[in-house]
Amino acid sequence: MANTSELANHFLRACEDAAIAAAKWRGRGERKKADGAAVEAMRAVFDSVPFDGRVAIGEGERDDAPMLYIGEPLGCLQGIEGAPQIDIAVDPLECT
Repeated sequence: MANTSELANHFLRACEDAAIAAAKWRGRGERKKADGAAVEAMRAVFDSVPFDGRVAIGEGERDDAPMLYIGEPLGCLQGIEGAPQIDIAVDPLECT
């Protein structure tokens, strides 16, 4: 199972990938597309992180995003005994 520092690196990558995806929309006046790209990128990383997590504070409800809703499961170790269990608050792109 992953330790805390390994998980931190995965979460950092989720933030980086979200920022890079959103940056591709910078200056185009398409804030919803930028937000959607950030959400999709972050979710893609979370799908591969070795933990059993869930969204505690989500993106979906506030911004009508297609994913990262409150209660949504995250991680590739869902239901695995001994997996790190973590609740996450997410907002892949601020101010959208």
